[in-house]
Amino acid sequence: MIDKNSPIPIYFQLEGEIRNLIQSKQLQPGDLLPSEREYAEKYDISRMTVRQAINNLVTEGLIYRQKGKGTFIAEKKIEQDLSGLSSFSEDMKSRGLTPSNKLLSLNSISPNDKIASILKINLSDTVYEMKRIRLANNEPMALETIYTPKKLVGNIQDADIEHSFYRYLEQELQLEIAFGQQTIESALATKEEIENLKIKKGDPILLMERTTYLKDQLDTPIEYVKSAYRSDKYIFKMQMKRE
Repeated sequence: MIDKNSPIPIYFQLEGEIRNLIQSKQLQPGDLLPSEREYAEKYDISRMTVRQAINNLVTEGLIYRQKGKGTFIAEKKIEQDLSGLSSFSEDMKSRGLTPSNKLLSLNSISPNDKIASILKINLSDTVYEMKRIRLANNEPMALETIYTPKKLVGNIQDADIEHSFYRYLEQELQLEIAFGQQTIESALATKEEIENLKIKKGDPILLMERTTYLKDQLDTPIEYVKSAYRSDKYIFKMQMKRE
């Protein structure tokens, strides 16, 4: 309920009421919200006040607008904690979702200067280039390209990376992963990403690049991966301590 005598701004009260309905699952993803006019008439408040509350929730990613149709409850984004190194499959299973992959290609290639430098190999060495779509409950979440030195992983078959690549490295090859270094930035989706992630032209993506290292005396790079995550489905978080 809206309390006009409260020192709490009315727009903030309305915002909180809608947020509580979403968090308590009384409003489900895809549900249509009342219009600004309906909210204004229901609570006898201005449409400008309603619009401010709606704008804040849109910015927060809890709701979204469709021109000519209205305002809808958004799907909850998947949160990935960046304080540890885990695979996509492990992340999805921990959330009760079913992970799967759609392998687009698996090729043996010669590395370019950048890949050779990152993986600390020679230009004459061979690397595997694995491109796949990562899905959760059969919905595409990310387009991933992995580069890994053939001399470290031997002959890889499609079935070897059907599930988790980390699982293959650790359980099948008995390699121990130590740590990863990762960067994340925003970008506009490419044509390839649009087609494979089922998004629209001009949609933003979260572009992640990670180099993963083995637990050995040389900190040997085992993987360089580039992933394009759907920004409407994914959010990265981390805990930061002030030293």
